[in-house]
Amino acid sequence: MASSHAPGSEPSRQAVYVISVAAELAGCHPQTLRIYERKGLVSPSRTGGGSRLYSDADIAALSRITSLTADGLTLAGVKRVLELEAQVAKLQAQLSHLETEATNALKAAKREHRRDLVPLSQEITLYRKRR
Repeated sequence: MASSHAPGSEPSRQAVYVISVAAELAGCHPQTLRIYERKGLVSPSRTGGGSRLYSDADIAALSRITSLTADGLTLAGVKRVLELEAQVAKLQAQLSHLETEATNALKAAKREHRRDLVPLSQEITLYRKRR
């Protein structure tokens, strides 16, 4: 599959490919793309005249669908896998956000706590004077 996005980056959501080009990029027949759309597996954009336009993200999804069906999944199974993968991605993003917030809160708490601490050299001096 040809892809115009950089490795590790998100595929573009700008719809630019007509159905014949999208089918070729995804390695399947245009009728297959129509079936995938009817089953709710992809949702291409539409032009004012009603023609389907596919984005790089759609092409990536089509390639994933092709891979899953090649592994023996039914279209219903593919739909469920895609839903679960989207849910996992969402949860991973939430977890990453929470980890960042927790790290920042911990750093702030450490800075606040350090202001209340007495340096060890002063503590020893204070302790010796009390004797």
